[in-house]
Amino acid sequence: MAILRWMDADDLPRPRGDAASLLAKESLDSYSQDELMERVALLEAEIARVRAQYAKAASHRQAADALFQTRGSD
Repeated sequence: MAILRWMDADDLPRPRGDAASLLAKESLDSYSQDELMERVALLEAEIARVRAQYAKAASHRQAADALFQTRGSD
């Protein structure tokens, strides 16, 4: 356990059952129409957040690839 003291939570392996998987398993039968639409709005906001992070990561990857690309392969 001493090792965990200096490790950040981000360094630990991610659990396989992520939040999206848990949400997909949840029964929606007890939700009202308003609650369902609120949930849709929250999920759409999360999708936008994930896509923005993906675009940022892709941009970083593209910059790294360009930096380390050999000049002879152009």
